[in-house]
Amino acid sequence: MTAASDLIIFWTIVSLRILIPLTIPRYPLPGIIASLVLDAIDQTLFQSLTNFQLDGYQGYDKALDIYYLAIAYIATLRNWSNQWAVRISRFLFYYRLVGVVLFELTQFRWLLLLFPNVFEYFFIFYEVVRLRWDPRRLSGAVLAGVAAAIWIVIKLPQEYWIHVAQLDVTDMVKQNLLGYPETADWGAIFSERAGLFILFFAGVALAIYFIWRWLRSKLPPADWALSFTPDAHLARIPEVDLRSTTRALAAHFLDRELFEKTALVSLLVIIFAQILPGIRSSNLELALAMTIVIVVNTVVSETLVRRGVAWPHALRQGLVMVAVNLPVMLIVSLVRYGSIPLLALNNIVVFILLLSLIITLYDRYRPIYLTRFSDGY
Repeated sequence: MTAASDLIIFWTIVSLRILIPLTIPRYPLPGIIASLVLDAIDQTLFQSLTNFQLDGYQGYDKALDIYYLAIAYIATLRNWSNQWAVRISRFLFYYRLVGVVLFELTQFRWLLLLFPNVFEYFFIFYEVVRLRWDPRRLSGAVLAGVAAAIWIVIKLPQEYWIHVAQLDVTDMVKQNLLGYPETADWGAIFSERAGLFILFFAGVALAIYFIWRWLRSKLPPADWALSFTPDAHLARIPEVDLRSTTRALAAHFLDRELFEKTALVSLLVIIFAQILPGIRSSNLELALAMTIVIVVNTVVSETLVRRGVAWPHALRQGLVMVAVNLPVMLIVSLVRYGSIPLLALNNIVVFILLLSLIITLYDRYRPIYLTRFSDGY
């Protein structure tokens, strides 16, 4: 396989890992499941289809995981109608985020067991319920119990398997169940054992069918027809109410929103800084730089809101944020270092695109959350 084809495959998979999570706000369940599946198989795809050495890919993989989880968390502000669920998901997300930061700074793998990714499966549980039922039926106690069950029964064993024991499911199946060496190509294995795989997938499909039939007999009557988009069943919030909430937020500069955006973006940038080459700043300097950028960003955006500027489209708002944030970051870097090498410029662009995306989504969806629960939509 040529180097050119390796690069095409590599960037195709990485691009999908960046683009697919952008579907999560509109189509939460398909979006996060597609992101999860691609996360699970990307390394196997690289090993099977390219000749790349993947020694350093673990850091990229962890950063891309956090990227799509951050979008999923912000999507809860837009889509979820159960406030207890939003509060629990907020705790689970930030708990995992802190754990990943600590892992990236120390490389102690047991930290990922101590800070398991419960948020992702909790998100999936909520969205599965929302397909047919009104999630407002779920009490805080039930939701807390679900989170605890996911934590203890699913995530602790999984995190131990992956991050502490460092075992790979595909390698285990290949070697221990099918009797092939670790280096064997999956394409050849499928060809040689086609009948076995057909029986396996048929058995899985049959098991899912009977489990579903059993669940249908136990579940309460559905509240609505199957829908993969929350917009089909959420009460519409009048635009005038959203603008009123946005103006109220803009009237107070030092508030919870500024603190959360600063914490969220700073933690994300610290994680990405561990994998990008040529980073000259310390983690504290990165956090301070992000704080400066977010403060300037907030001043500009709140000034525009107070002057009546509205953003009907997220893309336009995001481009304006990039136009505001990039010069600020360049000035901060010039003041700190006196010059900006090409590699450092590349890192700045990555940080600004990440920061602008997260801030744009947060600024658009936080007022929806506040309006929904203050006005009872």
